[in-house]
Amino acid sequence: MPYEKAQKTLQTAGTALLNWWRAITLDALCVGLLWLIGLLALHIPLAPLWALLGGLLQFIPNFGAVLALLGPVFTVLFSGHDMYRLGLVLGLYALIMMIDGFLLQPLLLKRTARVPFWAALLGPIVLGILIPFWGILLAPPLLAIFFAFRNKSET
Repeated sequence: MPYEKAQKTLQTAGTALLNWWRAITLDALCVGLLWLIGLLALHIPLAPLWALLGGLLQFIPNFGAVLALLGPVFTVLFSGHDMYRLGLVLGLYALIMMIDGFLLQPLLLKRTARVPFWAALLGPIVLGILIPFWGILLAPPLLAIFFAFRNKSET
C-alpha cells in the first residue's frame, strides 16, 4: 500500500514537471520568435543566430534573458552602428521581457501546468523574497508541482 501511494505521488510530481517543461519550451520558442522579428526589423547583423540563442537561453530562469541580450548589444557596438540603434535593441529587450514575464509565462503555465495566472506572477516574487536566489529559480517548477497536487486533491 505505501509503495502504491509513493508511486502515485511521484507520478503526479513527474507529470507536473513534464507540463512545466512543455510550458518553458513553448515560452522559449515564442521568445526566440520575438527576438527574430525584432532583430530583423532593426537590421541587426546575425539576427537569426541571436534569436536562436535568445530562445535557447530562455531555459535558464531569469539570467538567460540577460545573457541573450549580450550578443545583439555587442554586435551593435562593434559593427559601428550609432547609439540610437543600441537604444532600440535595449528597448526591444525590455519589450520582450515584459511580454514574456507578464503575458507568455503566466498564460503558458496556466494552460499546460494549470498554475493560476496570479500564482505565476506572484510566486517568483514571494519566493524570491523568502529564499533570495533559489526562490526565483525554483518558483515555476515548484508552483507546477504544488498546483498539480492541489488540483488532484480537489477532484
